[in-house]
Amino acid sequence: MKPMNSFKFNPSFYLLTILLIVADFLALYLSFKIVEYIECKSVDISSYLWIFIFIILTFAVQKIYVLRYDFWGDAKRILKGFFFSFFVIFTVISLAKVFDEYPASFILNFFLIAIFVTLVFKRVIKKFLFSFNFFKLSVKIVADEENYKIICNEIDKNWYFGYSVNDDIYDIVIISSRGFDIDKLKESMREFSHNTKDIFLIPYLDYLDFSHTTIVDFSNIRFSAIHIENRLLNYKNIFIKYFFEKVITIMLFPFALILHFFIRYFIKIDSSGETFFKQQRLGKDSKLFECYKYRTMYQNSQNMLEEYLLKNPDEAEYFNKYHKYENDPRITKVGKFLRKTSLDELPQFYNILKGDMNLIGPRPYMPEELSDIGEDNKEIILKVNPGLTGLWQVSGRNELTFKKRVDLDVWYIQNWSLWMDFVIFLKTIKVVLLKVGAK
Repeated sequence: MKPMNSFKFNPSFYLLTILLIVADFLALYLSFKIVEYIECKSVDISSYLWIFIFIILTFAVQKIYVLRYDFWGDAKRILKGFFFSFFVIFTVISLAKVFDEYPASFILNFFLIAIFVTLVFKRVIKKFLFSFNFFKLSVKIVADEENYKIICNEIDKNWYFGYSVNDDIYDIVIISSRGFDIDKLKESMREFSHNTKDIFLIPYLDYLDFSHTTIVDFSNIRFSAIHIENRLLNYKNIFIKYFFEKVITIMLFPFALILHFFIRYFIKIDSSGETFFKQQRLGKDSKLFECYKYRTMYQNSQNMLEEYLLKNPDEAEYFNKYHKYENDPRITKVGKFLRKTSLDELPQFYNILKGDMNLIGPRPYMPEELSDIGEDNKEIILKVNPGLTGLWQVSGRNELTFKKRVDLDVWYIQNWSLWMDFVIFLKTIKVVLLKVGAK
């Protein structure tokens, strides 16, 4: 069976593009009406159409209508479009001195509301449209067995792409270079380029996020070099992260303090003992610090554990793999709730204010775990402050093996961005509320 020739006219692509543009216009229109309602005034919408069109054009420049990103990729480009549009439009209005026709408060409120409404509209409309196979793109995956399963699983779970796997009739091809020698990779690229317009190549160095790299061309010899850096070891990035985290931490601290009084009360009535539990952890440059948590175990926890392990020797094997016990008998009733919601780590706000930890970062490892981290990995992980939350926590947390957590921490440091921290922060809220991957 021959693959579908992607060079031919594809009506679903153009129809989807039109529908997405219409949806964005409707989102902007609804945002406009909401601001009218909030400010209790009637505004001639025809005089604002040029603003709508300019915003849509900034989206188009970000290629969100022709390329399919995941939700966070779309969100990043939509935010960039709105920020750029606001800057240009506000500058034009200021230079033209037409604030009577375009009040500053109305423009500001419109943009703030439009960001939220547009993102919601985008998610809802894609959820609806991709429920029809007509709008889905068929994907052929070329990869070894392990990577084939990983990519298939992502396509199945991440409906926002609107992809479906089909190795016979396909619109696009995804090639994972890991597991292929260079000659076979070149042959595959030549073969699919004859009849497929869109080919996505996953580089062999899949531990790097190439969206943050810079491509340098050596035109005379037809080579391209990729500039790579450990982004969280860059002093500029360290300052940016420090500044924004301190602002967020100070804003969240009053809420954490209010929560503390409730949590302390329930810990006291549930079991005898101290409210806090402190433990030595590895910080930046392997320096030890006292990491604070709420106490989630009974006082005679060690005796309880020894008796439990004698009756359940299989738990030792589970601990070796995950560095946690599957059914830990030492945990109190309140402690189970605190762990499931990650609220047991709330006292680490004190560690953040002291400078021992960051809000977001790699896991704070215990000293006895140092050998398990590995020589190469610890040279990267222990160069930065650990975090209260991190990529490991929003990617499965206790469902991940110890090795996978280490790999995620290394990936985070090498590929850090302020946007990544923002996404992790939002996903942490979801993990806490829905208790995803926490035990």
